[in-house]
Amino acid sequence: MRRHPNGRRALFLATLALPLMLSQVRSGQTDLGPNPKDVQETLDKAIAFLKSSQREDGSFSPKIAGPGITAVVVAALARNGVSTREPVMAKALDYLEKQVNKDGGIYNKVLANYTTSVAIMAFKEANEGGKYDGILKSASKFLKSLQQDQEESDPKHGGFGYDKKSRPDLSNTGFTVEALLAAGLAKDDPAVQKALKFISRCQNLPGETNDQPFAKKASKDDEGGFTYHPFLDKSDYKTPDGGLRSLGGMTYGGLKSFLYAGVSKEDPRVKAAVSWIRNHYTLAENPGMGKAGLYYYYHTFGKAMEAWGEGRFTTADGKKHDWRRELFEALKSRQDANGGWRNTGEKTFAEDNPDLATGFAVLSLSYTKR
Repeated sequence: MRRHPNGRRALFLATLALPLMLSQVRSGQTDLGPNPKDVQETLDKAIAFLKSSQREDGSFSPKIAGPGITAVVVAALARNGVSTREPVMAKALDYLEKQVNKDGGIYNKVLANYTTSVAIMAFKEANEGGKYDGILKSASKFLKSLQQDQEESDPKHGGFGYDKKSRPDLSNTGFTVEALLAAGLAKDDPAVQKALKFISRCQNLPGETNDQPFAKKASKDDEGGFTYHPFLDKSDYKTPDGGLRSLGGMTYGGLKSFLYAGVSKEDPRVKAAVSWIRNHYTLAENPGMGKAGLYYYYHTFGKAMEAWGEGRFTTADGKKHDWRRELFEALKSRQDANGGWRNTGEKTFAEDNPDLATGFAVLSLSYTKR
C-alpha cells in the first residue's frame, strides 16, 4: 500500500496535539460553552426574524441611525457564518456601500462617527478577497479626522463623539478604536494611543493615568470601573460624594479597548477593570443602569471576555463562571417568539427597536461559540 506523502507530517502534528487535547479533557475545557445545536437553533430563528424585518432597499431601521443598525446586523450575521451571498447579507451590504460619502465616512446626516465605526466592522467581517479594502482605508482616515485634538491636559484630548464637534464619550471612542484596528491601523498609531488616554480618563482609577477630579472621589464600589465620560458637570451618573458611577457596559467596553490595543494584562488599568468586573459580574442587568442598554452590554461583555481569554471567569466570591454558556442562556431566555429581541420600554438607547436589539443579540451570540 502506498503511503500518503503527508501522512508522516499529519501523524506528527496529531502527536503534538494529543497532550493539549488530554489536558483539555482533564480540566473540563471541552465542556465549556453552550451546545452548538442550541446556538444554531436560536440563531436560525433570529435570522428568520431579520429577513422579515429588512426593508426593500436592504436596510434595517434607517430612520433611527442611518446605516448604523444595518451595519450592526451585517457584522453580527457575518460573525455567525452567514454568507455574503445570502440575500439578506447581499442586500444589506449593497445598501451600506451606497452610504459611503466622498469624505470616506459612512453616514447619513448624523452620528457620523458611530455609524462609520460600526460600518467598518461590518465591511471588515464581510471583506472576502479584499473587496472592501478601499472603503476601509478611506473610512479609517475619515474617523481619524474626527478625533478631538485639544492639548493633552484637556480631558477631551483623544476622544471621539458622534462627530467632530460633539462632546466625546467612552462608547464612541471604544467603537472607534475597535474600528481603526479592524481597518488595519497599528496599535501604536498616535490616534489609537491618544484615544487610550481619553479612555483612561473615564476610569475610576486616580493617579498617573487619570488626573480628573471625579476619580479621586470614587467610592470603593466604583473603583476600577468606567463611566460614560469624564465631564462631571455634564454627567447623569454623579454619586453623592462628587464622583461618577461605574457602569457595566462602559467597563467591559473600556477593558475591551485596552486589550484590543495591546495593553498588558499586568497594566494597573486592566487589573483594576477586571477587579471591578469580578465584583459586579452579572448577566441579569447592565450594572449601574438596570435594563437600560442591556443588549449593548451583552455585546461588550462578550467581546471583553473573549479578549481576556479565560474559559471560566472567577468572580470575587470564588465561583467559576462558564461565561459563554451564561451569556447564551441570558440571550435565549429573552428571545421573542418571532425570533427577535426587544428591550421593551427602554427608549433611551433605542433598544426598544427590535432591529437594534436583535443586531446586538446576534452579535453577542457569536462570542458564545468556542
